[in-house]
Amino acid sequence: MGPVGSSKSSACCIEIFSRACEQKPHNGVRKTRWAVVRNTYPELKSTTIKTWCDWFGQIAPMRWDAPISSHIKFQQQDGTRVECEVLFIPLDRPEDVDKLRSLELTGAWINEASEAAKAVLDMLTQRVGRFPSIKEGGPSWYGVIMDTNPPDDDHWYYELAERKKPKEWDFFKQPGGMIEVHQEYRPNPEAENVANLPGGYRYYEQQIPGKAKEWIKVFILGTYGTVTDGKPVYPEYRDEVHCQIISPYKLPLILGFDFGLTPACSICQLTTRGQLLVLGELFAKDMGPKQFARDIVKPHLTMNYSTYSFQAVGDPSGMAGKDTEEKTYFMDLAEEGIPCSPAISNTFSARREAVAKYLTKMVDGLPGLIVSKNCDMTRRGFNGRYQYRRIQIAGAERYKDIPDKNDYSHIHDALQYAALYSLTMNNNEEWSKPIKYPKRTGVV
Repeated sequence: MGPVGSSKSSACCIEIFSRACEQKPHNGVRKTRWAVVRNTYPELKSTTIKTWCDWFGQIAPMRWDAPISSHIKFQQQDGTRVECEVLFIPLDRPEDVDKLRSLELTGAWINEASEAAKAVLDMLTQRVGRFPSIKEGGPSWYGVIMDTNPPDDDHWYYELAERKKPKEWDFFKQPGGMIEVHQEYRPNPEAENVANLPGGYRYYEQQIPGKAKEWIKVFILGTYGTVTDGKPVYPEYRDEVHCQIISPYKLPLILGFDFGLTPACSICQLTTRGQLLVLGELFAKDMGPKQFARDIVKPHLTMNYSTYSFQAVGDPSGMAGKDTEEKTYFMDLAEEGIPCSPAISNTFSARREAVAKYLTKMVDGLPGLIVSKNCDMTRRGFNGRYQYRRIQIAGAERYKDIPDKNDYSHIHDALQYAALYSLTMNNNEEWSKPIKYPKRTGVV
């Protein structure tokens, strides 16, 4: 894993060549067979195959049959002969993984693993180690190699490299082309392959202007980040500023709720200095709010905040009766011991600005909104996954006026209701509509 221009693809080409030369000979011949995969045919042809040809085009001409292949054949100084067959396979669609099912391989290379499905890796690990056959001595080494720019932190590569770390797997990180020092980008003295880039460090410096911070993190700094096609809802957010390790104060909690079959709860606190702390996040799929409150929210609060009072606030549209009965979502929560009030508004502009107000202010030299490091979904949403979707209009860059509904929008809706309440909790006149079920404040 590394930034652009760090020679990752070339390293993989040389790895294949080296393993082929090191294969133990059978009757004087060192046989290996490799698959090289990329997510689309145009990228396979214009980048992967081009890099391969730059290194081995003179000794291993391409055959443009199906599948595209290249054969390295030459005599070594020890008298043995190297015969290395390389198959180039595009995987444009998930069903294309079946192309790999019948292959007998020594090894495989996944070029730009961040763009590949986990199913590709799973299938390739089944197909390597099968060539040459046991009667011909078997492979001296077999396995899968990959190269990639840093993927998102919810990508399968991140899960394997940073969390699971399977035995007999090795993950390598190349230094970034640039480093960030006091919010400025400077050449990284540890960067690799700089001498072979056009202009040296200027290759990286010229790419930075006009780019989003997350793009720079991934492609220039070589660190995990979030690169999206949409427009972030909160450009004010800076993960290095607003995300910290925090502990709750002995103050009431604010529970923001979003309803529906993807319910979410944002657990917040408003400090005496006026900071909004996002302490935790709870969410579920295919679950009603009543079950969500009973099976997820109440156990979590009991285990972690048993001595805290709380105020719950939720989407005011939940005051309407549900399709199948007259009971409301607020009634469901009240029955589970979580009395909840409707927010003063569910218009998106009001909700977004409530959160943005905290993001853009400082309190005694500290950010007005702090997100706990354990709030993964909230952080990822802030970092760009909670976004306005791009509208496909020729010749113009346009986005929708409201955020795209996705896995990250629900927890951010919940946070917005909590932020709205925190701004008005000292102004009870704005809470003019009484509710007919238990009091707004309760103790778990």
